[in-house]
Amino acid sequence: MARSIHTTRSIHTVYTQEEAKEHNAHIIQPPRFTSLAIATYFKTRIPSLFVPKEELLKYSKTEIFFPFAALSELNAKQWNFFCVGLAAWTWDALDFFTTSLNVSSIAKSLDVSVKDVTWGITLVLMLRTVGAIIFGIWSDTKGRKWPYITNLILLIVLQIGTGFVQTYKQFLGVRALFGIAMGGLFGICAADALGDAPPRARGILSGMFQEGYALGYLLAVVFQRAIADNSPHTWRAMFWFSAGVPVIFIVWRYFTPETDSFIRQKERFNESSSQKKSKFKEFKSQARKAFKQYWLICLYSVFMMSGFNFMSHGSQDLYPTLLTVKYGYSHDRATVTNAVANLGAIAGGMVFGHFSTFIGRRLAIILACLLGGAMIYPWAFIEGSGINAGAFFLQFGVQGAWGVIPIHLSELAPPQFRSLVTGVSYQLGNLCSSASSTIESTIGERFPLEGGSSGVKRYDYSKVMAIFIACVFTFVILIVLVGPENRGADLGIERDDVADENGLDIENEDHKDASQAV
Repeated sequence: MARSIHTTRSIHTVYTQEEAKEHNAHIIQPPRFTSLAIATYFKTRIPSLFVPKEELLKYSKTEIFFPFAALSELNAKQWNFFCVGLAAWTWDALDFFTTSLNVSSIAKSLDVSVKDVTWGITLVLMLRTVGAIIFGIWSDTKGRKWPYITNLILLIVLQIGTGFVQTYKQFLGVRALFGIAMGGLFGICAADALGDAPPRARGILSGMFQEGYALGYLLAVVFQRAIADNSPHTWRAMFWFSAGVPVIFIVWRYFTPETDSFIRQKERFNESSSQKKSKFKEFKSQARKAFKQYWLICLYSVFMMSGFNFMSHGSQDLYPTLLTVKYGYSHDRATVTNAVANLGAIAGGMVFGHFSTFIGRRLAIILACLLGGAMIYPWAFIEGSGINAGAFFLQFGVQGAWGVIPIHLSELAPPQFRSLVTGVSYQLGNLCSSASSTIESTIGERFPLEGGSSGVKRYDYSKVMAIFIACVFTFVILIVLVGPENRGADLGIERDDVADENGLDIENEDHKDASQAV
């Protein structure tokens, strides 16, 4: 493995010749728009989906077919970073779904309509990008410990505040602020969880990390039944409870240092800024360099994440309504089906996340979407217990594709702005897809069904949601097919440093001098 060398003048990395060649293959070059460059790029889209046979032969069958074998490569420190990131991301999801599970109760308590309360959810989705920008810049420049802690403190205060609101305007105000706080957490947690992970373990860790979101939903359902449904304070008790647990994560993170990858990044930044005698000038220099190299990838990431968020929201948000309104499921039966779907999501994220290490990020996403597409009919049109299998495997495909995203985005993003780019891409995609359920419900009203008790109108949501999710699967497959991939790239600041034929880092003249000194 490559090793870091510290000199009095610089910090650089020493590679073997084979490692240097592999390292240089992952350096992102500024996009070129000549006819030859464009033609060459598109010619490689299908061949580049497949991992070369000689690379696959480097892996044993145990590594490929036993997803958890790679986890043995993690040391205690790496496990600690992964778990502290996963814990906050999971509880972040629980905080979000606490509102979704109590929409009717909140509406009744505040004397407003259910539609009014859903605006609180929409505000959260709309303002998450603001938080991703604020906390992303902070964490990439100053360190991830204090943005993480500050973020959780804000979530605690806002969850407690939500439990005490007495008017609809107060509710909207608190949820708007919650959206900003929530938006900042994904990028920070992903950077901590994956930043120091061994390359072969990144796929399975990516899937495990991403499905913290589905785990958060399951925990929200469990605690909703145990707390809100049995407390005289109803929905307010759930918000107060959700504010208590993050205190544990704050203490945990306080005693956890920065990741090794960020420490190297900080040392590089301090070294360069001391030469320029200005940290602001160095920040501008790094931002300018990153934008020149990565602007097209960043733009692509937003489009890709828009498709992914349409895929998840389009298959999840209105699904409980489909079960209860069209098929007449009881609340308990609908909850069971949704729980089964989330179990499929967790399993799919880990399986496809793991296999993406060996078959490629893009191919894993495409295969997951094809599996999801094959499950559309049983997911939407089977009325009996078979619908549970359809829901399980459709979400196995949807969240299987999602399981690749944390590491795929991390490998594509500029290393010095990884929290910012991954977080903003994710949240802008969320913003674009925030109207998914509204689109589906509005179109669904054009397909009324006969029957219904007590004059309740019924609509054929199955047909609308099936067509919608099929279109989204197609879009995701196409955009991933034509998109880039940087599987196996370094996640540290040294990613874009060129290694010479002797394997020494020669990113700039200072590094070159240091290499000669060694």
